[in-house]
Parts: sequence; structure tokens; C-alpha cells
Amino acid sequence: MSNWLWAAVLAVAALGLGAAAKPAPTVKAELRPAACAIDVSGLPNRIDCYTLIVPEARGTASRRMVAMPVAVIRAAHPKAGLPPVIYLHGGPGGGAVGGMAGRLKGVAGRELIAQDQDWIYFDQRGGYLSVPSLDCGELALTDAGPLSEGTAQALIACGQRHRAAGVDLSRYNAVEIVKDIQDLRRLLGLKQVDLFGVSYGTRIALAVLKHDPRGIRAVVLDSPWPPEADWAAGGPKLVSDAVAAIFARCRADTACAAKYPTAEAGLNALAVKLLAGPLTVGGRSYTAEDLGNFLMDQTYSGQGARALPRDVARIVGGDYGPLDENITERSGYNEAQHLTHLCKEEFPFEKPADVLKGAEHDPISQLLGRSMLRYFEVCKAFPVGRPDPSEARPVVSAVPTLWLAAEIDPGCPPQFARAAARRFKNGQFVVIPNTTHGVSGGSVCARRMIRAFLADPDKPVDPGCLSPEHDRFVFTLE
Repeated sequence: MSNWLWAAVLAVAALGLGAAAKPAPTVKAELRPAACAIDVSGLPNRIDCYTLIVPEARGTASRRMVAMPVAVIRAAHPKAGLPPVIYLHGGPGGGAVGGMAGRLKGVAGRELIAQDQDWIYFDQRGGYLSVPSLDCGELALTDAGPLSEGTAQALIACGQRHRAAGVDLSRYNAVEIVKDIQDLRRLLGLKQVDLFGVSYGTRIALAVLKHDPRGIRAVVLDSPWPPEADWAAGGPKLVSDAVAAIFARCRADTACAAKYPTAEAGLNALAVKLLAGPLTVGGRSYTAEDLGNFLMDQTYSGQGARALPRDVARIVGGDYGPLDENITERSGYNEAQHLTHLCKEEFPFEKPADVLKGAEHDPISQLLGRSMLRYFEVCKAFPVGRPDPSEARPVVSAVPTLWLAAEIDPGCPPQFARAAARRFKNGQFVVIPNTTHGVSGGSVCARRMIRAFLADPDKPVDPGCLSPEHDRFVFTLE
């Protein structure tokens, strides 16, 4: 256990983590200076670290507390008048602080993070380095859903274990994180902040605008996920559409088309075989869910999308190495936190019958059908409390907001963001061509637009830098 984590456990224990619910004075949020949760030596920016300690269940008699690591990254070249940026990680079920050092050292981080403004990283309640951490171990749960029936049952059991340990799973969701964000802003003494959300972090940012926008000056949404969008209903078709978009680009690329002329047809044939039952290759069994999740992950990733025709050709040719690599690396979520969000904020407002809508004759879509349907099975047994229908309604706001969508994105497609952005009086919407999920990491132009927007949110951003950077989709052919 790291020094930070041990200190956090002691801190929240002193304030009541694990204590039985009983009438008691109201407990309040605290922000304590703390050792950093990760090694920050050698990083280019000064970093101040804290532990944010908040009530697990505000407004109740419970004295249980939640601890979250906070890192304030001081601006390298601060510009007067600009407030700090609070970074909101995605998932749900991810984290921010653990990967902070790598981001600051990378090219994208050096061009964007904490250059003009301080940036604030924290792990949302239930996330990687929070206490409690709502992990379930190495289970095959991804954005495609539980990848086997055994995984689904293990996830249900995991939720029961966390509940038996005293965790109130109904308090790990966007509404509660909004309150954490406002406590963090207040305890840091900040009158204003900007929000930067990526992937499901955009859903959290939009919840702030819906429920409590006090002190929010401007918002950047990278690969937006609006609350009215459907996660599983129609989700398999979105993956199939992304695969088709990449192969369409391959056909239009002379070198790619010449090198992999039959990869797409071979993929469809393989999908049909796997839908009939698992295949055994080299002594290892592969399922339809394995291939479906591989395609989803590849089309999410810039590197994966560029290599998709090459990797599909390898698999179709009998070399299952790319699929094996995906299987090895696919457990990356705090699974119980992933589900406390989705089982309360997404699936109560979707219908299982709509999961494969429009995909009756599409084998690529059908690869993801069973796994996404298992989400509904798990959520029936996951104790997240009664859903609030307002969580599925669109957000309307006058806060200046920059919407940046990737042209190829099986999880957060641009059509969802385009429709949602129309409800923002001071919203700006830009699609980054020939890119995938997480455009701030893969586009120099996107990073320039983000910094320009945060410098003056009332000024229109200039998308002129998209050309020539994003005029072509460059494939990895070797």
C-alpha cells in the first residue's frame, strides 16, 4: 500500500469510514495537504498534493467518508486572470492521478496541460486511487459489457461484497461527483474554475452544468457523451459503423487497398463463424465477444484504428496475436464504479430490445450483442438506488462550452455531440477529421483550439489548423 493510500485510509477511518450509520452531527468535507499519490519527481511543473475527504452519503446520518487524491499542477507560464482547470477523467471506472506523470512528460501534455493555467487532477469517488476503491479484480468488463456469463455473475457478486463491506453504492454517480467538485473548488478557495472532461468525464462536466454550475467559467468537452445518448441500445451498430469507416478509408488508400484487399470480407466471414460458436486456434478458444471487444477497442484508439486492416488480415490469416494482446490488456476499469454509474445513469433509460436494432443482417454488430445485453442482467442485481429520469434529459446551458468530437468514434460518435451542442447558447462544436476517441491526445490542432478557447471562451475558435494535419488517415501497413 502506498504512503498516500495508507495515510488516506487512516484519515477517513478517523472520520468514520466503516462506522455504522447512526444519528450524529453532520460531517463536513475537508481538504488536507498530503503526500502525492504518485512519484512526481522530475516532472516539469510544481505539483501540490492533497486529500479530499467528503461524506459518502451527504444529508444522511451516515458518518462514512470517501477520500480522493488531488494534485494541483501549477502552470509553467501562468497568464493573469485565468482560473484553474479541473480535469475530469473518463470510464466510468477510471482515474486521473495515477497517469498524470506520463501525461505531463508526453508531447500532448507538454502542449496542453498546465501551461497557461493551473490544472487540478483528482480521482473521482470509487476510482483508482480513491478510498474506497470500487474494484472487482481482473474481470473481462469493457465498454462492450461483461464478456462472458461468468463475468456477469462475478460482477454481481462483487457488488454484493462492496455492499456487505458497508459501501453505499447508490452514492457513486455523477450527481454525487458534482457535489465533490463544488466542495473541492470551495476548499481550494477558488471563485472560478474551468472544466475539461474527456469521454465519460464529459458526462460529469455536463452534470455539473445541469445540477450546480456555480463558479464554472468555461467547459471543454473532448469526445462528448451527452446524457440523452444511449450506451447499449444501438451501441453494436456504432462499432460496426466505425469499422466500416476505417475500411472505406483503406479502399480509398492505394497502398492499403493493395496490401489488404480481402481483410474486410475475411472479417465478416470470421464473425459469422464465431457467432455460431467459439473457435479453437492453437489450443486457445476464442468467442464472438472476444472479436467484438477487439474491434471496439481498436476503433477507439488512434493507433489501433490505423493498424486495423493489418491486424484483421493477420487474424483472418490464422495469426491471432493481435486478438491475444487485446485479451491480455482489456481489464482496465474499477468495475463496480463503472456499474454504479451506468446502472443508474444509462441503462434504466434504455431497452434491451433496442441493443441490436438495425443490425439483423450485420455480423459485426452482432458480435457485441450478447455482451451488451449482459449489462442489463448485471444492473438488475446491482444496488444503485432508484434512477432519476432527469439524468437522461438533455442539458441546456449558457456557459461557454467547446465541443470537440472525433470523426471516428464507436463510443461517443460526433452526431450525439452535434445535436447536444445546439442547446448551448454559447457553445462551439468542431469535428476533428480522421481522428478517433480522445482528440486532445491525438491532434495538435485540437490542443491549440483548446488553449485558445480557455484563454478567451467568448472568442470563436479557429479550426484552420485542421488542414493539413487531418487531411489524410495514415494507415500502419507494416
